[in-house]
Amino acid sequence: MRGHGKLTEKNVKEALREVRIALLEADVNYETARGFIKRVKESALGEEVLNSITPGQQMIKRVHCELIELLGGRTKDWNLHAQPAGIMLLGLHGAGKTTTAAKLARHWMRKGKSVLLVACDIRRPAAVEQLATLAVQVGCEIVRPSEGETVPQIGARARQTALEQDFDVVIYDTGGRFQVDAELVDELKQLRTAVDPQDVVLVLDAAIGQESVNVAGKFDEELGITGLIMTKLDGDARGGAALSVQSVTGCPILMASAGEKPEDLEIFHPERMASRILGMGDVVSLVEKAQDVFDESEARKMQAKLDKNNFDLNDFLAQFQQMKKMGSMESLIRMIPGASKIPDNALAQSARESKRAEAIIQSMTPRERSRPKIIDGSRRARIARGSGTRVSDVNELLKRFNQSKKMMKHLRKQQKGLPKLGL
Repeated sequence: MRGHGKLTEKNVKEALREVRIALLEADVNYETARGFIKRVKESALGEEVLNSITPGQQMIKRVHCELIELLGGRTKDWNLHAQPAGIMLLGLHGAGKTTTAAKLARHWMRKGKSVLLVACDIRRPAAVEQLATLAVQVGCEIVRPSEGETVPQIGARARQTALEQDFDVVIYDTGGRFQVDAELVDELKQLRTAVDPQDVVLVLDAAIGQESVNVAGKFDEELGITGLIMTKLDGDARGGAALSVQSVTGCPILMASAGEKPEDLEIFHPERMASRILGMGDVVSLVEKAQDVFDESEARKMQAKLDKNNFDLNDFLAQFQQMKKMGSMESLIRMIPGASKIPDNALAQSARESKRAEAIIQSMTPRERSRPKIIDGSRRARIARGSGTRVSDVNELLKRFNQSKKMMKHLRKQQKGLPKLGL
């Protein structure tokens, strides 16, 4: 579209042909893709190109705005006004309901709310124990089924417990099936009647592609779901599920998960997801992740060590571990604008290098970590053997450490010099 002063029917049609192919390759529902292309075409045709804005940028703007609308337009919130607020999680086997329940508990506990998890999956082997283990990890209470109790009875008892003990949120982890059947629907309807939840949320595996539309449609028809949580939303070919489900069912996507860790569950922001899909990055979410793991006291200690030139490999290791808390290296890099052009194998290589560096530092003695200068040839060979790496890898890590130390020292000097310059 370069060189054109106006978006014409011809150049818009050519551009949207590639967009249509990309949507279908991402497993977006055919009707959804067709309607999307039609709306973008109608909004783009005949627009005069503004000064310094190319037709290509105009098209990106049109596609971005339509993607936001397709994904729901704005961020939807949970209905937590009741005391306690009941959240009933539905889904098929393998969708990730149990881990999502624990992630939700962590999410609200970090906001100061008391959360009660309820194990209503009494058929899947070890489902109750899995939820109990996760409850311990996130630090919340759990209601287990008693012998002979039905699912509605478990729910009713848990709701009464929540009322008596003033819990803010109750999360019901229900059973699943490999497909929606009459027995499952009947069980879920009885539980819904017994606990009267404020939100009935479908946990949907984004990896099943267009089938997610059928699954969501059946659950909505039978139980009237109020929202969706997308799991395994960690690949370009899986983004189509989010686009399709929101468009076809009209149910808002409340949260999305791109990993197994508790911190991998995020509030779903349509505008941010649209930016990721278009390869424009998501700096806001990246900053929020950094703020979430930021430890002010540790930052002050690090600053004091830099002032005294005492930055060592223990601090270098702490930085790697801080990054891990934010999520996988691949997911973090994908949030950087322009990172969509980086090949997947390059991202995987970066993640491997990060793990290798961590293993190398952990294979050092405490004295070697605090005094890197003593690491001579024999020590490097021993560290390489202990970490399952090569001596060249150890050399490369020490080189990176020294470069980082110099850079941080230089930045610190610049920061101290700013007041003198009146800035």
